[in-house]
Amino acid sequence: MNIFKTIWVFLTLAGSPFPALAEGPPGADPVQEVDKLFAAYSRQDSPGAAVLVVKDGKVLINKGYGMANFEHRIPVTPETVFDVASISKQFTGYAVALLCEQGIISPEDDIRAYIPELQDFGHVITIGHLVHHTSGFRNWTHALSLAGVRGDDQISFERILNMAYRQRELNFVPGSEYSYSNTGYNLLAELVQRVTGLSFREWTEKNIFHPLGMKDTRFRTEPTELIFNGADSYQRREDGRWRSIPNHLTAYGSSSLLTTSSDLAKWVLNLDDPQAGGPGVRERIFRADTLNNGEPNAYAYGLLTGEYRGTKRIYHNGAWASFRAHLSFLPEHRFSVVVLNNFPLRSVEYAERIIDIYLSDELEPAGSWDGDTGKAPGPGRKTGPAGKDKSSAGFEMEEYTGVYLSVELEAIYSVMTGKEGLCLSSIHHGIIPLDHDRDDRFAGPGFVRNVEFYRDRRGKVQGFKVSSATNRNQRFCRIEDTECE
Repeated sequence: MNIFKTIWVFLTLAGSPFPALAEGPPGADPVQEVDKLFAAYSRQDSPGAAVLVVKDGKVLINKGYGMANFEHRIPVTPETVFDVASISKQFTGYAVALLCEQGIISPEDDIRAYIPELQDFGHVITIGHLVHHTSGFRNWTHALSLAGVRGDDQISFERILNMAYRQRELNFVPGSEYSYSNTGYNLLAELVQRVTGLSFREWTEKNIFHPLGMKDTRFRTEPTELIFNGADSYQRREDGRWRSIPNHLTAYGSSSLLTTSSDLAKWVLNLDDPQAGGPGVRERIFRADTLNNGEPNAYAYGLLTGEYRGTKRIYHNGAWASFRAHLSFLPEHRFSVVVLNNFPLRSVEYAERIIDIYLSDELEPAGSWDGDTGKAPGPGRKTGPAGKDKSSAGFEMEEYTGVYLSVELEAIYSVMTGKEGLCLSSIHHGIIPLDHDRDDRFAGPGFVRNVEFYRDRRGKVQGFKVSSATNRNQRFCRIEDTECE
C-alpha cells in the first residue's frame, strides 16, 4: 500500500462513525458536552486526542482523551507531544513575517537571490509566492512518491531541497494559481537559515518558542531524535486491531513540528493578544493574497482565512503518518480550538462541533457537514480497463511499451501490457494499471492521476508526462532516446 494515499488526505477519515451531537439543554455544561464528543476514545484500548479551548484570553479546556502509547498504557495529557504536521506552516509564516517586519527580507524579493541553487525558470519567484502557495513548485509529497519514496521511509529536509533544486519545469506561471506546495515552505525554512545564520530550529526556538514560553515545542531535525512524552501514531487494521505507523519525516518548515496542547495555548493567546512579535507581525500573518488576475487567494502566512457560520475564521489542518491536527481561531469572538490526534480522526469536524457547543447562539445557523472528500481535484478515472476493446479505444498498446526515465527524479518506470490493459511498473510501486481516457491520455490512481504520452515529429511515442493535483507534467522519456531532458 502506498502510504502517500493516506497522508495527502488533509481532512480525513475517521476509524468509526462520528457520534451524534445535540445542542444540549439550556445551561448544559460545555465541558461535559465536549467530553461526550470524545467519550468513544477515552479508554485504554484506543488512541486519543488532546483538546484545547481558549476564549477571551482564558483557557477553558486543556485535556487529553485516550492513549498516547498502547504498549505502555500511557494516556494523552496536555503535556503529550504530538507531530502536528502542516500546522507547522504558521510558525514558518510567522518567521517570514517577523523578518519582513524587521526589514531583513521583503515578500517581493526573488527567492533565487537567497537560494541560487534553484533553477531559473524564466519567471521571478518571490518569497510571497512561496508563502501563499502560488510559486508553481512541485509538492514533494507527490513528486517523491512518484520517485519511489514511501511515506514510512526516512524523508529528510535535505532530500526535499535537492528535489526542489532539480526541478526543471513549474506547475504554472508564478502568481497565476493557488496550488498547495509543502516544498515552498521547506524553501522558506532554508531562507530563514541563510539570512539569519542560524539553523531553522535554533532561530524559531530563540525568536518564537522561548519568548512565548513554549518549552516543549521544537522542529524535528533528526528521525532518531528521542521524543519524551511523545504520542505514537496508530491506524486501525482491516481486522479491527490497531497497528503503529512509523514517522521518519524531518521536513521542517512545512511539517515536523513537535508540540503540546499546553504550548499551543500560549500560541493562540498570542494570536489573540500579541505579546511576541507585536501587532505588525500578527496583522501580516493574517494577510491573504491575490492572484495575478486579481482574484482572491485565501492562504495567508501558513494560515487559511475564511468563515465558519458567518464569522471570520483563521485556521489550518495537519496530517502525517496517522497524526491529525486542526487549529481554528475566530478573532471576532476571541475564541480558539485545537484538536490533536494520534490516529485518523476527523479533527476538523470535531473542532467545528466544539465551536458549535460554545458559540452556537452567536453564529449563523449551522448547515450540514460538507468536509473534504479526500479526493484530489481533477478528472475521475474511467470505468473499464484500458485496451480491452482496441478498435473502439483507437490505439495500439504496444506502441507505448518500453522503459522510461525521469532525469529530474532519477526514477525509472516500465510501460507494459497486462491482462487488464496498459500499466506502469516500478520496483517501488509494483504494477499500476492505467485506464485509457482519450488519444494518448490515460488515468491512474493517486500520484499518477493523469498520464499523457507525447510523440516526436514522426509520430513515434517519445515519452510521457505524469500529472497530479500538485505535481504537473513530470516528464519521463524513453531510455533508448538520446535526448532525455
